[in-house]
Amino acid sequence: VTGSRRFARLVTEGRVEEAVEVARQQVDNGAQMVDVNMDEGLLDSEAAMARFLNLLAAEPDISRVPLMIDSSKWSVIEAGLKCVQGKGVVNSISLKEGEAQFLEHARLVRRYGAAVVVMAFDEQGQADTADRKVAIAGRAYRLLTERAGFPPEDIILDPNIFAIATGIEEHAAYGLDYIEATRRIKATLPHTKVSGGVSNVSFSFRGNDPVREAIHSVFLYHAIRAGMDMGIVNAGQLAIYEDIPPDLRERVEDVVLNRRPDATERLLAVAETAGRERAGTAGNGREQLEWRTRPVRERLTHALVEGIADYIVEDTEEARQLFDRPIEVIEGPLMDGMNVVGDLFGSGKMFLPQVVKSARVMKKAVAHLIPYIEAEKQAANDARAKGKVLLATVKGDVHDIGKNIVGVVLQCNNYQVIDLGVMVSAAKIIETARAENVDIIGLSGLITPSLEEMSFTAGELEREGFRVPLLIGGATTSRVHTAVKIEPRYHGPTVHVLDASRAVGVASSLLSDAQHDDFVRGVRDEYRKVREERAGESGSGRERPTLAEARSNRLRVDASVPAPRPCFLGVRALAPYPLAELVDYIDWTPFFQAWELAGRYPAILEDPTVGAAARNLFADAERMLDEIVAENLLEARAAVGFFPANAVGDDIELYADESRRDVRAVIYTLRQQLSKSGGRPNLALADFVAPREGGSIDYVGGFAVTAGHGLDALVARYEAAHDDYSAILAKALADRLAEALAERLHERVRTELWGYAREESLNNEALIREAYQGIRPAPGYPACPDHTEKRTLFDLLGAGERAGMVLTESYAMLPTASVSGWYFWRPEARYFGVGKVGRDQVEDYARRKGIDVATAERWLATNLAYER
Repeated sequence: VTGSRRFARLVTEGRVEEAVEVARQQVDNGAQMVDVNMDEGLLDSEAAMARFLNLLAAEPDISRVPLMIDSSKWSVIEAGLKCVQGKGVVNSISLKEGEAQFLEHARLVRRYGAAVVVMAFDEQGQADTADRKVAIAGRAYRLLTERAGFPPEDIILDPNIFAIATGIEEHAAYGLDYIEATRRIKATLPHTKVSGGVSNVSFSFRGNDPVREAIHSVFLYHAIRAGMDMGIVNAGQLAIYEDIPPDLRERVEDVVLNRRPDATERLLAVAETAGRERAGTAGNGREQLEWRTRPVRERLTHALVEGIADYIVEDTEEARQLFDRPIEVIEGPLMDGMNVVGDLFGSGKMFLPQVVKSARVMKKAVAHLIPYIEAEKQAANDARAKGKVLLATVKGDVHDIGKNIVGVVLQCNNYQVIDLGVMVSAAKIIETARAENVDIIGLSGLITPSLEEMSFTAGELEREGFRVPLLIGGATTSRVHTAVKIEPRYHGPTVHVLDASRAVGVASSLLSDAQHDDFVRGVRDEYRKVREERAGESGSGRERPTLAEARSNRLRVDASVPAPRPCFLGVRALAPYPLAELVDYIDWTPFFQAWELAGRYPAILEDPTVGAAARNLFADAERMLDEIVAENLLEARAAVGFFPANAVGDDIELYADESRRDVRAVIYTLRQQLSKSGGRPNLALADFVAPREGGSIDYVGGFAVTAGHGLDALVARYEAAHDDYSAILAKALADRLAEALAERLHERVRTELWGYAREESLNNEALIREAYQGIRPAPGYPACPDHTEKRTLFDLLGAGERAGMVLTESYAMLPTASVSGWYFWRPEARYFGVGKVGRDQVEDYARRKGIDVATAERWLATNLAYER
């Protein structure tokens, strides 16, 4: 279910009979074994495994091949083994939890009559050298044959295939180590099989299929000769060893067999050519590709569509010589090429990362022409521009990845874009819009306070007499909020734009003489209906419990269970935090979502629609990530603290010490005010802390982490080179590293710094699923939606001094790649959303915090169950 979107969809929708067809197709296409994995957080994996295998058993065309039962949970493996007819294969067991568990699982596998895959993994971790691989394999072999009574022919050893040509010296021997280990295993451990995941070896070249296929073919050629029996590989994408061009084959063999210190550099020198053109000849030190022989107009279009910047300056200069004026190169061949890009993007044949790469090429071409244009005293991009668009992230907000992507997409479609950046006041927006006589204004924001700022800006535009169209976008914005809160304040056309791919269509409709009136009328009618529906809902008489009723239905934790004491009280700084430690904790799925590529990682890499774009983007991301880590281009910092605590009503008091005499700070929490059934409580974060009146001491933690130090300089470097693609990529990676640091630090809190779950052993997939005890909710998000609570957290942690982090006036965090939140340890603690709250709770909350009701309503605007 994690490797095939179609299979996952069929299984999760309960269409298991249809999912059987996936297995049938694999067997029909030549699969010699079918691996079944049902590890997914929302599935009853044991039941799903049993049901699917029982269905396969009734299909003779499928069940004629062996079944491999694959899971990270032993209970799922055992559920599968109970259903397998004939000899199955278990994937996998290892010594990482020690010999006792290894032998217990091995004896059960033998009892079920299955073969077993054994990973080269022991208590010290994965084996990376030939000696370690052989030692662990020998130890496992002896345990299985001598103590578990395992037939050696039912043992499949996997000595770990790791990526080569990564640029890291320690990785250079990984391919040769596997081959050498295989040779020694086959010579010393009779009757065993040797397997491996072949695709891992070429991971450094994701997105470059010709080079990957060559690496797989060369690797298998040598590994099979050494005794490799089984390999996980796409057999339909294997190059024939003899058909690999001799120069490429030699360089691949140098890398696989680690024959020379510059092997990686020599392969990289031809990899780009092999990735773009499967055939080419060298000349004058540069690959003369087939497309380089075409007329210059076609070459410019090809470079723009493919995002190839290598030759763009010389081609642009050649084109300039053919025209009377340099502006004509932009208006002619370059814009023709970008029109092709726009058409392909609009038809779904190109994806956002590719479009941003195209924009990078376009910017380099324009940058070459600008001096010539200025010499004629002509303004670049004025002629034939479809319209002038002003973009800004509103006051108090510092997030701009989405806005920048929208700007690039609009520029690719011949709109002139004025980007005011972040933290832009309404006055600055109005001043610039008037001075530049813009055709459209676009407002962006990520944090919820930005919604209020957008409404304020709309009102200011109305007061100043503007009527230009207003576009609203950003993660927290919505069609409903735009219809209810923003459009009524501004009489110009107001449109919510869901994502960058919609921006061009909306702008085109708004500025089209033929389409404008119908488009605006349609949006206004739609938003009027939204408001009427909302008014109907608010007047429907739906019962909402009072605050007192919600409190009476609070969650009551077992305060008699002693709270585990953290290893220290107070605050510590972890700065700088090693970036290399964070790479394995990255959750890549949101990274692809930021680029508007839909799908979960890693399945997205093989998606039939966006897979190619995702692979290319991922390859670029990995290259940049390697550079960031190797050269310390970013610096990560963290502040973490633990404090004695008790709940007092809906508040959490944090104390100066364990005597609990002096209150150091108070966390003000909000309670769900929804009608609940089935014994479900109305939750507040305070419920997860032992109450003061019970007399038991409890603890709460806090953290603030960032991976954004150095990001501004890195982005400025790329922007100076007219490389928006790399600038956006750097911001997206910094965000992922910050989230990875939050994940890694929480893991250390659970197992080490607080230590309430010392025996925890979870892989990254389980961490992403949050399959652990405790939570780390962030102020400003569903469980504690008031962003102003960040001030308490930052003051407690000394986040400015310890981590170099500050808050804007709207409580956005700087650097932008930052995460903060609280730690709650209890098993009962879970994530939830406060949802809508009544006036009685808002008034009570304002009184407890010592602020006026209007201020509380401003910060809780999106959570109000009533009209202000």
